[in-house]
Amino acid sequence: MPAADSVSKEGKDDRQIISAFGVAMPGLIYGTAWKKERTTALVELALRLGFRGVDTACQPKHYHEAGVGEALSAASSNGLTRSEIYVQTKFTPLAGQDPNDVRYDPKASLSRQVIKSFETSLRNLRTDYLDGLVLHSPYPNDRDTLEAWRAMERLYDQGVVRQLGVSNFYELPRLEALCRNARIMPALIQNSFYAKTHYDRDIRAFCKESGIVYESFWTLTANPEVLAATGMIELAAKYERSPAQLFFRYLTQLDIACLTGTSSKDHMEQDLSIFESRLSPAECETLGSLLLRSP
Repeated sequence: MPAADSVSKEGKDDRQIISAFGVAMPGLIYGTAWKKERTTALVELALRLGFRGVDTACQPKHYHEAGVGEALSAASSNGLTRSEIYVQTKFTPLAGQDPNDVRYDPKASLSRQVIKSFETSLRNLRTDYLDGLVLHSPYPNDRDTLEAWRAMERLYDQGVVRQLGVSNFYELPRLEALCRNARIMPALIQNSFYAKTHYDRDIRAFCKESGIVYESFWTLTANPEVLAATGMIELAAKYERSPAQLFFRYLTQLDIACLTGTSSKDHMEQDLSIFESRLSPAECETLGSLLLRSP
């Protein structure tokens, strides 16, 4: 890939996105779902190689949050300060939990569930604040969603959370309703990025207008057709990179923060190297057309 620094012509550091709350979010964030007993070693590796953002959740069903905390502690011992790492976790409603392993009282009020989950996350992550606290999914009704959000807002007011976000919101009217009623606006939305949802075109447009950072997950796994498209392969060959690297670079140039949960050291290094150059506007248009062809 042609050499270039990570600062765009506009003077912006391409490696990070600054949210509406002034929080620096890495363009690539290391995702920790499904890592289980490998979590600590993989997060340590990711941080050692250069990742500066970690995403997890207080949801033992899919995440080993305490393992992330062990890795953060090890990084601190090796000279990487807490302020250098963007740490983001989630409050997961009961429907998304293993009923036999929930870290809050399922019979407590929603507000109390949020607080208890947050307190558990701080202990697990060995920190006294979070950079991001995300509502893992909306509730079936907006009233309960707003009740949980109010509890999250109180944590923001206390200064123990730098910004709030939502995840798995795929209905624009529901996101708009939350934003209308929220006292503290969501700083980010984390959604799976794939053709079935038309790549959240309407939601991403709303986010751009509202100053909400869009985070993508399931970015590579759910898009084999895009990665195998002729235009993608030709550009990858031109830059001597993989289609995965080109896709991540394209999205980060759209100010989309991408989660990657690879367990491969080589892939971690390849992912981090995407910031060595920028795609041209014409090349971005070529890649964008691949998404427009989705059903």
